[in-house]
Amino acid sequence: MRGTSQVSLDAAEARFEPVLRAAGAQASTLGEQLFALVDALDSSGSLRRTLADPSIDGDAKARLAGQLLADADPRTVEAVSGLVRSRWSADADLAEAVEHLAFHAVLASAQASPGGLERVEEELFTLGKALAGQRELRRALFEEKIGAAGRGAVVDELLGGQGAPATEILARRAATAPRGRRYVATLNHLSDLIADRRNRQVATVTTAAGLSDAQRARLTQILEQAYGHAMQLNVIEDPNVIGGLRVQVGPEVVDATVLSRLADARRRLAS
Repeated sequence: MRGTSQVSLDAAEARFEPVLRAAGAQASTLGEQLFALVDALDSSGSLRRTLADPSIDGDAKARLAGQLLADADPRTVEAVSGLVRSRWSADADLAEAVEHLAFHAVLASAQASPGGLERVEEELFTLGKALAGQRELRRALFEEKIGAAGRGAVVDELLGGQGAPATEILARRAATAPRGRRYVATLNHLSDLIADRRNRQVATVTTAAGLSDAQRARLTQILEQAYGHAMQLNVIEDPNVIGGLRVQVGPEVVDATVLSRLADARRRLAS
């Protein structure tokens, strides 16, 4: 989202964050209720257009949202009321904003316990890594013919009941309601949100031969100096990587076979 929508989303997130911190582990309930609203918005274009229409009085839209969420937690109703009073560049941006807050609510529930957010981060990364060479399985998690329940069952089998509650909620949601995104793409998006909550950026490193602890530490230092931000290094081993090392930070791909600065980084790692 850009422009007006991004400003509205940033403001909504800032208002909602203290609510999530106060809710603690109960924040996951708010997230589930917000996901239900996302589903309602996605299934009804008229509802989505009405709640995002800037020509309709904000209080009237808030009352409508309150009616839709009559059985929801008052904190959920308050957050949605703020969203529908805001201005959006396109009606689809409202649904994306609700989903964004829902993701953060579930992550905040994990963050309420020591090490909880880090556990979710590791489990989602491990899940994505397990799917790296499984094309048919990845396709199944996006296949409409399988249906939401079937895709959710696939995730349940992959997790084997061993995931944290927040991991299970998010991993199943990514499969049952992909909203046009590939499964691993949603996992990557969640990884970015977790990094944001931890005040870090994520660097996904694909390497042909793995990295030693010393090399991980050195590469992390190099990237933190280059980007001016704390880094979370996620390392994937793939013997087919040309050049031995590939780093992605957000949308930017730094390929050792193309960019001289990573070639320099590799030389510094080896020293």
